[in-house]
Amino acid sequence: MKRNNDSLKFKRLDWYIIKKFLGTYLFMIALIISIAVVFDINEKIDKFMTHSATLHGIIFDYYLNFIPYYTNLFSPLFVFLAVIFFTSKMAGNSEIIAILSNGISFKRLMKPYMISALVIAIFTFIFGSYLIPPANATRIKFEQNYVDPRKKKTGDRDVQFKVGPGTIVYFSNFDLLNNTGYQFSMDHFDGHQLVSRLTAQSIRYDSAYQWTIRDYQVRDFDGLEETITHGKSIDTTLHIVPNDFIIAATDQQMMTSPQLRNYVKSQKERGLGNIQAFQIEYHSRIASVFSAFILTVIGASLSARKVKGGMGLNIGIGLVLSMGYILFLTVSSTFAIKGNMSPFVAAWIPNIVFAFIAAFLYRRAPS
Repeated sequence: MKRNNDSLKFKRLDWYIIKKFLGTYLFMIALIISIAVVFDINEKIDKFMTHSATLHGIIFDYYLNFIPYYTNLFSPLFVFLAVIFFTSKMAGNSEIIAILSNGISFKRLMKPYMISALVIAIFTFIFGSYLIPPANATRIKFEQNYVDPRKKKTGDRDVQFKVGPGTIVYFSNFDLLNNTGYQFSMDHFDGHQLVSRLTAQSIRYDSAYQWTIRDYQVRDFDGLEETITHGKSIDTTLHIVPNDFIIAATDQQMMTSPQLRNYVKSQKERGLGNIQAFQIEYHSRIASVFSAFILTVIGASLSARKVKGGMGLNIGIGLVLSMGYILFLTVSSTFAIKGNMSPFVAAWIPNIVFAFIAAFLYRRAPS
């Protein structure tokens, strides 16, 4: 009978903490995102009016997609602040002391925290990997049309990549507005031997991998012999489209995780090197799942002890640590994009460092 009573007490305690955790988490989201929306409206209202954005577009195309994107992006921060807020309040009311005094270990106390973090992590991963990217496409398109049209990618320079076995193409300049590349070349290799080289003044994308090459010259090599052919226009099939190599800074936000994985794989096979942002995005979506657990342990361990400074001190420390986490992630991502660090390492190193902090604080938590 006593065991059943103890089990009932544990279940009540678990549900009490889970409700506190998730309720505070949702409260933090509602509070901070509401403030963010107000500031964003204040900043962009003039641009909306200047570019004649409709009220329907502002609400449904922009803000209804703005809210889930930034909620998911800063979910680890919301988790951290939520844990610190309600745990500090429990500690201030001597609830943590009462729980531990009844023979419940801090390790057992962490069970409902981990369950809550798991729920948040699952929803964060599903939304971030599959549901938010299509919404981002609508939001980003709206921003490009009504907030800052200059963000729209219109072309690129010095593009070179592989389009097939032994076939390398190069564009000196490509203009997305008219789907035309200039100073184009295409080299065919047999092993390491160059067998053919086509150069052209321009090449235009038509549709479905169909391209039109204008003012071209073809040089065919057969040993020491060379044959040169000239022409005004020729149609050809290249298994590429402009969006394969004209990459905007926000393209990775519009891809689901399977699309990111396939895109990175195909771009590697083509020899394109500007895919670090896509790799970081892919690994960050997975790393964010584990960050929920790490930051939960840090927040609970930090706030479980009753201190003189009370909730304010804990929240202050929590804000410093959370800002440090975000700064760490930003710096490591920048190094990865510049090519000095592996995207996998960039996405995971903040978790690794903060996992050690979590272990240190957990060992010092009240028992």
